[in-house]
Amino acid sequence: MLARQKHREILGETIRAKRKKSGLSQERLAEKASLSTVFISRVERGKESPSVDSLLKIAKALEVKVHDLVRGF
Repeated sequence: MLARQKHREILGETIRAKRKKSGLSQERLAEKASLSTVFISRVERGKESPSVDSLLKIAKALEVKVHDLVRGF
């Protein structure tokens, strides 16, 4: 259980860092990815695990590869 939580936290921190580097708000990222702002917030805080489809949408919206988001695992 703890390993899952740590992975979610690492993923969330990575997404947040990439989002901020891109100059996007959570709202703008959510809009570009066709996801809800609440979902983006929960993912960034490690409270929610995105599906593969959602992870692909987030990566595309950030203009990075999925690999760049999960590299730290």
